[in-house]
Amino acid sequence: MGQCQLLCLFGLLLTTIGGSDGGGGGGNNVTYDGRSLIINGHRKILFSGSIHYPRSTPQMWPRLIAKAKEGGLDVVQTLVFWNLHEPQPGQFDFSGRRDLVRFIKEVQAQGLYVCLRIGPFIEGEWGYGGLPFWLHDVPGIVFRSDNEPFKFHMKRYATMIVNMMKSARLYASQGGPIILSQIENEYGMVEHSFLEKGPPYVRWAAKLAVDLQTGVPWVMCKQDDAPDPVINACNGRQCGETFAGPNSPDKPAIWTENWTSFYQVYGDEARIRSAEDIAYHVALFIVKMKGSYVNYYMYHGGTNFGRTASAYVLTGYYDQAPLDEYGLLRQPKWGHLKELHSAVKLCLKPMLSGVLVSMNFSKLQEAFIFQGSSECAAFLVNKDKRNNATVYFSNLMYELPPLSISILPDCKTVAFNTAKVSTQYGTRSMEQRQKLDSVEQWEEYKEAIPTYDETSLRANFLLEQMNTTKDASDYLWYNFRFKHDPSNSESVLKVSSLGHVLLAFINGEFVGAYLERRVAGLRNVSIQGAKELKDFSSFSWGYQVGLLGEKLQIFTDYGSRIVPWSRYGSSTHQPLTWYKTVFDAPTGSDPVAINLISMGKGEAWVNGQSIGRYWVSFLTPQGTPSQSWYHIPRSFLKPTGNLLVLLEEENGYPPGISIDTVSVTTLCGHVSDSHLPPVISWRSQNQRTLKTHKRIPGRRPKVQIRCPSGRKISKILFASYGNPNGNCENYAIGSCHSSNSRAIVEKACLGKRSCTVPVWTEKFYGDPCPGIPKALLVDAQCT
Repeated sequence: MGQCQLLCLFGLLLTTIGGSDGGGGGGNNVTYDGRSLIINGHRKILFSGSIHYPRSTPQMWPRLIAKAKEGGLDVVQTLVFWNLHEPQPGQFDFSGRRDLVRFIKEVQAQGLYVCLRIGPFIEGEWGYGGLPFWLHDVPGIVFRSDNEPFKFHMKRYATMIVNMMKSARLYASQGGPIILSQIENEYGMVEHSFLEKGPPYVRWAAKLAVDLQTGVPWVMCKQDDAPDPVINACNGRQCGETFAGPNSPDKPAIWTENWTSFYQVYGDEARIRSAEDIAYHVALFIVKMKGSYVNYYMYHGGTNFGRTASAYVLTGYYDQAPLDEYGLLRQPKWGHLKELHSAVKLCLKPMLSGVLVSMNFSKLQEAFIFQGSSECAAFLVNKDKRNNATVYFSNLMYELPPLSISILPDCKTVAFNTAKVSTQYGTRSMEQRQKLDSVEQWEEYKEAIPTYDETSLRANFLLEQMNTTKDASDYLWYNFRFKHDPSNSESVLKVSSLGHVLLAFINGEFVGAYLERRVAGLRNVSIQGAKELKDFSSFSWGYQVGLLGEKLQIFTDYGSRIVPWSRYGSSTHQPLTWYKTVFDAPTGSDPVAINLISMGKGEAWVNGQSIGRYWVSFLTPQGTPSQSWYHIPRSFLKPTGNLLVLLEEENGYPPGISIDTVSVTTLCGHVSDSHLPPVISWRSQNQRTLKTHKRIPGRRPKVQIRCPSGRKISKILFASYGNPNGNCENYAIGSCHSSNSRAIVEKACLGKRSCTVPVWTEKFYGDPCPGIPKALLVDAQCT
């Protein structure tokens, strides 16, 4: 029988953590106190974003980092993946997508800092939480506990990573970009399970980290008892409300994981976290918790290539992050957070050197005021989730939308409100570039079904799957022989399994499949005959790890030539069939994806590189696949003759596959006269005011449209100044509409990469309906 394995399974005391002990002059002194991290004597409020190096390619890294920087980030945060780097004891791999040093140097080259989360347990929806499977076979080992075998290997690994960083002079104390490191990960969630072995492990891990003398602070996330001087940090979506705070008045408030969406598993619909909700909770954490570091998890999720994803997790990881799986801007999330970062940075001086005073307007409305010697910044908070609120602050009236925070960098003028999205919306589209619909271009190879006599591993009981495969394959064959009783004309095979999928074959013929949705290996096997139920669980079993096609690597150019492929459809279909074809790379530079909507479940390779597992047949409650398109990085491709090989476990139809490109071709802006102007206009106007001692009128809300690089605005699909109905997803002209709308927008935008149109009556040559609040909705096409 074939068995598919688990898809994985404000303080005044300054605390000095670093200096120049990392091994060289010219380093940055990274310290902290109860208010913030301090770099070379300068207090910082830092915005960070998670970008995981192995979930993209080295060719993608520069663009991803550049977009993060453009989005207002100061730091790039990454996990370090132990099982990726040491798949076998003492055998290390830091090549290609695993090149951690190259990744960090690219971040440094673009002028950003790095937060390095070493783990070694990382979770991250990554196979085995990042722990190498071979650890399981270390005698006497107990993971993540006060256990000598585990601590030995953890210390060896953590020391190796730190020394690698030191050798490349990557710590801030050496002049490098790494300003923070993390040891362990969310251990506080499971510490109680280890009873008396938990707390000493935490103390040991903290001491291990500090003793490595990186010259920069260490953090532990979700670890309320993180020992001094390690900083305890928060993970979650609402750390401004849920974080108990630093466990010492001398430590800053740090948010290591602000989840920008929800990681998705097969069978689930995508759940979206709005840009407004993220912005509100970031601003709340900064003012209420005096937060000085916020990291978006993920800022770019990327792709779970190969067999790296944990149980049921999609190959496309955190596709709803500010940068989507392909590295394209996810609007309005990316742009709205960029505006938030700009607004907060206008307030840095009073926030970091002034005195904080809070005041309540009512139970649900409050203000946080940062007063410096000459500067003042205020944050007006409305915690009411349903209703607008009017508050009076400094003798002025302010309207606060539901669940929002207004940022006033001068304690007078609102520069940004978390609930007012003025950024453009974008629609991602897939363009079919090559249909692989010709039956003649496909070949197939049926995976060999092993017999009991062909197996070399034997046992008189059912072996546990993962211990048997050692993570060498997703697949394990369980084989046994039995004598059929002719009187049992309608025998039924009954199997109890903890595997995700079971495929059953009798005498080489497929007889059925079974899906265990949420939980590796067989537990019980019996055959129900007409007269009796016979249990075969304790019979002599033969085992084979993996598939013949895997061992021969028939997904590579060389391996594909050493097996006899047949013409597609030349014989009866069998689950576990390999398919191959060739295709040309689409021209241009847009990201490439393969549409596998016609397939079932399996894995796909392009030119020998796995683009990940697919599971199109696992439908959501709404009857649609969780993921149909799978990313093929451009660096995997040749101009022509790319080898595509798929292992199909079910009954997929390869001629239904297509090669597509991914782009953002439609952009929409919807801004009312109650929205705020871009934050950059606040900065420029106040700079002019300082020079001329008078304010210049003209700060107005604007619709801003900006096409991706290499594209221009080619068509205005809709434009209405007045009171258009709906939003950017579904719109129509309302009861008030300026007849000049389309002509004015076309004049301002057509043929340009970007344009801005103010929401202003004079721009549209008069008021089409006096006394009615106005808005401008523009939908544009980029080609």
